[in-house]
Amino acid sequence: MEDAVQLKEEGNKYFQAGDYENAIQSYSKALKLSKDKSLQAVLYRNRAACFLKKENFAQVASDASRAIDINPADVKALYRRSQALEKLGKLDQAFKDIQRCATIEPQNKNFQEILRRLGSNIQEKLRVQFSTDARVQKMFEILLDENSDKERREKAANNLIVLGREEAGAERIFQNNGLNLLLRLIETKNPELILAAVRTLSGMATGHKARATAILHALGITNICLWMSIDHEEISLAVSSLLQAIIDSLTGEGKKEDHGKEDALVLDPKKDLKSITVHLLDMVASKKVSGHGRDRALNLLNKNIPRKDLKDHDNSRTLFVVDHGLRKILKVAGQVPELPNCLPLTENTQLTASVLLNKLYDDLRCDPERDNFRLICEDYIKDKIDPQDMDKTLQAIQTVSGILQGPFDLGNKLLGMKGVMEMMVALCGSEREIDQLVAVEALIHASTKLSRATFIITNGVSLLKDIYKKTKNEKIKIRALVGLCKLGSAGGTDYGLRQFAEGSTEKLARQCRKWLCNPSIDNRTRKWAVEGLSYLTLDADVKDDFVEDEPAMQAMFELAKTSNKTILYSVATVLVNCTNSYDVKELVPELVQLAKFSKQHVPEEHPKDKKDFIVKRVKRLIKAGVTSALVCMVKADSAILTDATKELLARVFLALCEDPKDRGTIVAQGGGKALIPLALEGTEVGKIKASHALAKIAAISNPDIAFPGERVYEVVRPLVSLLNTERDGLQNYEALLGLTNFSGRSDKLRTKIVQEKALPDIENYMFENHDQLRQAATECMCNLVVNKEVQERFLAEGNDRLKLIILLCGEDDEKVQSAAAGALAMLTAAHKKLCRKLTQVTTQWLEILQRLCLHDNLDLQHRGVVIVYNVLSADPALAKTLVESEMLEILTVLGKQADHPKRQPVINLARECLVKCMDYGLIKPLSQP
Repeated sequence: MEDAVQLKEEGNKYFQAGDYENAIQSYSKALKLSKDKSLQAVLYRNRAACFLKKENFAQVASDASRAIDINPADVKALYRRSQALEKLGKLDQAFKDIQRCATIEPQNKNFQEILRRLGSNIQEKLRVQFSTDARVQKMFEILLDENSDKERREKAANNLIVLGREEAGAERIFQNNGLNLLLRLIETKNPELILAAVRTLSGMATGHKARATAILHALGITNICLWMSIDHEEISLAVSSLLQAIIDSLTGEGKKEDHGKEDALVLDPKKDLKSITVHLLDMVASKKVSGHGRDRALNLLNKNIPRKDLKDHDNSRTLFVVDHGLRKILKVAGQVPELPNCLPLTENTQLTASVLLNKLYDDLRCDPERDNFRLICEDYIKDKIDPQDMDKTLQAIQTVSGILQGPFDLGNKLLGMKGVMEMMVALCGSEREIDQLVAVEALIHASTKLSRATFIITNGVSLLKDIYKKTKNEKIKIRALVGLCKLGSAGGTDYGLRQFAEGSTEKLARQCRKWLCNPSIDNRTRKWAVEGLSYLTLDADVKDDFVEDEPAMQAMFELAKTSNKTILYSVATVLVNCTNSYDVKELVPELVQLAKFSKQHVPEEHPKDKKDFIVKRVKRLIKAGVTSALVCMVKADSAILTDATKELLARVFLALCEDPKDRGTIVAQGGGKALIPLALEGTEVGKIKASHALAKIAAISNPDIAFPGERVYEVVRPLVSLLNTERDGLQNYEALLGLTNFSGRSDKLRTKIVQEKALPDIENYMFENHDQLRQAATECMCNLVVNKEVQERFLAEGNDRLKLIILLCGEDDEKVQSAAAGALAMLTAAHKKLCRKLTQVTTQWLEILQRLCLHDNLDLQHRGVVIVYNVLSADPALAKTLVESEMLEILTVLGKQADHPKRQPVINLARECLVKCMDYGLIKPLSQP
């Protein structure tokens, strides 16, 4: 018994010290030892108090209830349970507990006040609840009534969607038989009603595990996949978004909300997630699924199966898909649209399958896993190669093509399989158009990495040249030409490593531009013209000719805006080449000399790759409307928009933003908005480039126009990421300018900058030796000090923030001085404590203030006098110190000046300082003669 009492006292000490975790442990140990009911009640009550501090409200309610079971009149336990129940949203139960408290202690004014507040809250909740319930019922009545007019139904559908996105609304729909009613809307087969129902369900499933599980089970994964399979792009996309919302909620990826105990009621979601994966894999290879549905299934697998972070060791989902679905994905990659019995496809389906193959292969952790993947691919291709059945063989070669567009190294190994190359050569010589098409495309994909594709180097050029010369078919001719372009661009941007004779590259490019501008050629074939240009534009003559050809640029931009997303990478590559925004290795002069001496090849820069040519090309692209094409490309909700493509787009945007005069045009065409997703996700290099482009826009644009609405808050994180010391000086500087611009707009933005932990970095740059960086950081801090949270940091003991600002007021750089003096003026105006602290942190404070008040720059002089006025107003003792120094003489000289429009603010303020000193009785007015 002694031990339990001791542990209780120990717990009390921990609680008083604010160590709630140890207090909980002490009370828990005491509960195990104690048999005394009254002591148990106290322990439960005390432990509830700890959980209350930790905001674990469900546990507070549980412990307080146990104390109340022992002693129903325990006011503290009742009060704690009431607080917890209120936080859990159970207002009626909270009201009952506080009512009992008020009955036991009728004189307690706190209880009476809480009773009144809870009473009115309950009334309001009931009012909202009843009105929401009535609205929900009314909406369903309108939607399910076939006689309702179109406008009323549309309005009801939109209201339902909005309601489903709000937590209270979603719960009311759910509680009011909403799932069955929404299911009835889907069964009407009316596209508008189906979309309204699916979008409402998406809102209800978002961020709520229990509701997401209920929706999944009520609708059934089979039905969800069936709806996603239909040949209606908008419905297919909406159902795909619903399934993604369900997956996010089950895996905890969605926004997390406190729903009290609901998480405890949900069973382990692994079984549901596995069932979803199995059904998606079935969709991938099913003939009954539309092309759009197949794309959605592949996109969902791309998004949810491979690990998002390779530090996470669990790749079991990928292994499951490899074992149970790899052959199904290979089937899609191997489809030949021109053959009978082809699965329904869109122009994006097969590339999406290749991207998935690549992601799955990259997600494997060891050689045995990769060998298993390869063996499945080999077996699949072996089964297809049949010299007696050219259609099956064609599918085998198409599958190899698909893998070459995904995990290239694996594709390269598969090229070495017995019979594969022989079949490719045989197909090249076939009379059938489709055989040649497939073989040529396979050759093109096989020549991606020349260093590894030895067969292609040896035989590719001659094969492709033969096909190019012999064929009368434009589709085959264009593909053969792209293969030659690809093989011909092996020298990259090196002017001295030209593969073709002088003028041949420009001739090939002219032919590609001609095909690109020919509207009678189908988009799938015109895409190959852009592919050819993506290799040829490594040549500076070609890129210069291309940007002079307005119709060719427009044709490419229009293609980039179509539903065919397989073109994204090629268009992005052409633009990177034209803007020279690829990485260029700097040549060390000494090494160049050494290479020449040893007769090694030295890369040469083309004259048209010099800066003035690049600037002209960028201007022509902007004039031709490149920004709107880029914006459209970024919006692509497809796995084809890979991280590598995003990086290319970010590089182009950064090149376009180089000249401040062009940034307004880029913003007007939606460039600011498009850069945000590029800065938040993708490769590390891509994110930095996009963040830098955002910084360039944020530095000089009105944020309300460049990033309207809530979007502006998303820009803060990319800007802060550029303050890293690993970034270069220009990135640091432009990020600081952007943050300065933002911090001058609103307190909400200042708070966001603080939340993103930018202050330590900004302070670091205030110490920087580089004048411009120091100036930008100080100006940013000058805007931030208006924020209360920033002021708290200056008020806190044990830091040199205020000292740094004072010392910066004494700098030689006027801009740094001005920003620091502005910050100090605002800080001393906001807090008298900082006026006192100012005189304690450095002995130079008085000298610096005197220099400011005597400064030639009127703006700086005014800021100096403002600081002096703040210090005088804060404390008579400080005022005495100032009066006893030379400051009195300075203020007297300033105050005695004749009135002057420009100097008036300083003169008036100096006079106010002198009046303040008179009020304190520190100086006397001049006696009248």
